[in-house]
Amino acid sequence: MLKITGTNHILGHKLWAKDFPQPTEEIYTKYLVVGGGISGLSACRFFSQNQENNYLLLEMENHLGGNSSNGQNKFSKFPLGAHYLPLPNKENAEIIEFLKECKIYQGDDENGDPILDEYQMTFPQQERLFFKNSWQNDIVPQNGISAETKAEFKRFFKMMDHFQHRKDAEGKYWFAIPVHDSSREDEVIQLEKIIFKDWLKHENYTSEELHWLLDYSCRDDYGLGIDYVSAWAGIHYFAGRKNNWSKKYKDQVFTWPEGNARLAKHFSKYSKEKSLQNHLVFDVKINDNNVEVLSFDNIQKKTKKIIAEKVLFATPQFVNERILNHKKAGNFNYVPWLLTTITLRNDFGGDEELAWDNVIYGSDGLGYIYDQHQNVDQIMGEKVITYYRSFSTNDCKKARKKLYGLKEEQLKNLVLEDVKKAHPMIEDFILEIQFHKIGHAMIAPVPGQIFENSENAKQPIDGKVFFAHSDLSGISIFEEAFYQGWRTAKQMQQFD
Repeated sequence: MLKITGTNHILGHKLWAKDFPQPTEEIYTKYLVVGGGISGLSACRFFSQNQENNYLLLEMENHLGGNSSNGQNKFSKFPLGAHYLPLPNKENAEIIEFLKECKIYQGDDENGDPILDEYQMTFPQQERLFFKNSWQNDIVPQNGISAETKAEFKRFFKMMDHFQHRKDAEGKYWFAIPVHDSSREDEVIQLEKIIFKDWLKHENYTSEELHWLLDYSCRDDYGLGIDYVSAWAGIHYFAGRKNNWSKKYKDQVFTWPEGNARLAKHFSKYSKEKSLQNHLVFDVKINDNNVEVLSFDNIQKKTKKIIAEKVLFATPQFVNERILNHKKAGNFNYVPWLLTTITLRNDFGGDEELAWDNVIYGSDGLGYIYDQHQNVDQIMGEKVITYYRSFSTNDCKKARKKLYGLKEEQLKNLVLEDVKKAHPMIEDFILEIQFHKIGHAMIAPVPGQIFENSENAKQPIDGKVFFAHSDLSGISIFEEAFYQGWRTAKQMQQFD
């Protein structure tokens, strides 16, 4: 069986026409949050925890979570977007407190090391790479590479270790999470102005295997590869995480069958009875004393006017431009993604044990996640895997149009052609395939995005309209979306 799902882009595209009925209902609230992704949910959490309960959250989709959403079949839950969270840096106190709320972090041991719920972390085998016709542990190419390539890998990782610890005269890390905490020294700024591949050439990194690993890593976190992202972003992938919170857990990450939808669910108590889903905001009017927002209820097919003291747009900039009727920021590049969840007979894989993350060298895709990786049952049924693919190109708009034009059989051929490099007989095991298209999956940190475009776009309007989204960080990871939400909610309260 073949099936296609995706975000509600049909409703979203009605922003272009704005052919909506006149409002027939008015709602009053102190704070209005537009967008129920992680940034919007994080803002609601901040309000609730800071003695503010007069807020309302609007979301266009029929669920909350944004790219931290999931699907489910009779065999397993599976992610429809982001699917893991690395261990945070010890400096990131807000995330650590959130993990404690979620009972993922359970306090410290006698040595001050965090006690973590290991059932919510990757088990062995965490990752493997199909390289030179066989599977190897880890995704750094190892078997059969030259002495020169090994030396280049060693030199590169030593350099990344240096960048990981490097600070400026004020004590700021060159590469930090959240990005906002990173140094703004001239040398740092210059790294953000050049292409990562050009920087690699300048530093004499020429190995094909190293270039593949770095390209894969950038596509995995940013959507675009080393030909397009800035050198700063490419280095940040390796240097932004400090591995300084836990001595015991160095390489493992938090993950769940449903991916980061598990984290989105932990926010639910802050939006309970304070959210309206299937609501598309399409117009904003800023008055002297308030803000009037028009929202289309896609269930009741009517327009509602929400009157708020302040509004937080936890929505991406391409949406904000349509709602606010002006281009507020520079050019933001959003990469389209395809997720494909495949249900397979239990005997798929043969004698090979599936890792959590299974990557194929030289592949156009990003490999696949084994969604039942943490299943501790003795009896296993059918296997469920989710294949990820970003479209790394200099024309995201063209790639997005092409993705939305692909039909079931075309998508099937696209995916299986890739996966068959490692599993030539996979078709014999397939029971069901579900494709999930995300047209604007994530912001791409191209040169100038982080320290220029993003800074300009986050400025509030008249102390009444505020902005929070991971695209304002220039990097689309959970920690950045989480940070943008509470940062902006705090900023709004300071304007009272």
